[in-house]
Amino acid sequence: MDLYDKFARIAREREQFQTSGLNPFGTCFDEIYSATEGRIGDRKIILAGTNNYLGLSFNAQAIADGQAALAAQGTGTTGSRMANGSYGSHLALEQELSAFFDRPTAIVFSTGYTANLGVISTLADPGAVVLIDADCHASIYDACALGGAQIIRFRHNDAHDLERRMVRLGERAQSAIIIVEGIYSMLGDVAPLAEIVDIKRRLGGFLLIDEAHSFGVMGATGRGLAEALGVEQDVDIVLGTFSKSLASIGGFAVGPKAMEVLRYSSRPYIFTASPSPSSIASVRASLKIIAQHPELREKLWRSAHRLYQGLAQLGYKLGPRISPVVPVMIGSKEDGLRFWRDLIAQGVYVNLVLPPAAPADITLLRCSVNAAHSEEQIDTIIQAFAALKN
Repeated sequence: MDLYDKFARIAREREQFQTSGLNPFGTCFDEIYSATEGRIGDRKIILAGTNNYLGLSFNAQAIADGQAALAAQGTGTTGSRMANGSYGSHLALEQELSAFFDRPTAIVFSTGYTANLGVISTLADPGAVVLIDADCHASIYDACALGGAQIIRFRHNDAHDLERRMVRLGERAQSAIIIVEGIYSMLGDVAPLAEIVDIKRRLGGFLLIDEAHSFGVMGATGRGLAEALGVEQDVDIVLGTFSKSLASIGGFAVGPKAMEVLRYSSRPYIFTASPSPSSIASVRASLKIIAQHPELREKLWRSAHRLYQGLAQLGYKLGPRISPVVPVMIGSKEDGLRFWRDLIAQGVYVNLVLPPAAPADITLLRCSVNAAHSEEQIDTIIQAFAALKN
């Protein structure tokens, strides 16, 4: 038996995509012109599948600060903070995140995936019970598996199902770990956080929320869903990423002072090289922009409403609520692939999401709006989807 035989079915499916036209799983962007425009082959396209929610990937200050750090401190740290020490900018960013969230402690990780892996796997050890929303990100599932905890899934966004499972735990519910997300990345829906907080108040447990797609997007200051619903004091740890609204690479966790112990017990933190100085510098610049420019969120939400309503009027089946993630549900993999290629031919790039990445065995054309999109670009996206109906 060959080492790769078990992947034969996946390999055959991917080969069909490669031989039948433009491959959605190997798309090459030949040029990126801005936060909203690029080029695939000889075709200029609108970028409508980037998670660049506030459009900051080309922000002049973030670029300048990143370039200055690159020149002053080099291309990388070449080791972990445990072994090689922290740069002053790592510590400064942690202090700024701590202040931004009004939390005692912030820990910076090399990626958002590593932040989840580092925090959750360390807390969710073999003696722990973790209750996770069925649609949680793969990094959350992987973190729970790595830690060895007992994993209990509850139905997506079903607070009643969570409560039923918590009640079954009896006294163990007092120390259970509950994990949800702010905005869920595929359908654009949000956790019923107020109801979950009520369950936690009555039955106990510790609440962790991954605000990867809601950070910078929701809340009066951009802290995420917990801020938007006024329940931040009931959330024990907030996890997030730098690769969405902050338009860089890295991840973070903010929480109580006791969380500091994770620096000395989290294997992904201890054994992973720390983020490069240029990435840290651009994140620091973008964090200031998020704090000082709420109009970016306002513009983002106007565009999200415009796109959602435009696609709904065309008769498309969309996600359950308006958010910067606008999923268009397509009947089959074959239709999804054809529509995805037709959109590129019309100058629009979105994400093609197939099962099992898409929930409930559905195929999605996943659009993500950002604050840099103009009204004209949003209308062009709608027009491209209208042409698919003809």
